[in-house]
Amino acid sequence: MKMQGTEKSEQGTDRIELLLRKTIPPVGEGHEPPHDLWPALQARLSAEPPHPARLPSVPWFDWALAACLALFALLFPAAVPMLLYYL
Repeated sequence: MKMQGTEKSEQGTDRIELLLRKTIPPVGEGHEPPHDLWPALQARLSAEPPHPARLPSVPWFDWALAACLALFALLFPAAVPMLLYYL
């Protein structure tokens, strides 16, 4: 009777192995990425960085959100600790 349990266990193991072989691609020689990423990385590293004195552009929505937050802090100063807690 214990032999049947062993056979079921081996069949389950074989089935799992077969499913894994189907879903996971083989790794090793001959399985290279479709293109080399190193030249693109070198181009990005050698590119001229943006000028440090230039400020980044900020969308209008961010300014509106900051204004609403400042107005809220002025109208309800007791809520400032709560806002700082959630930041």
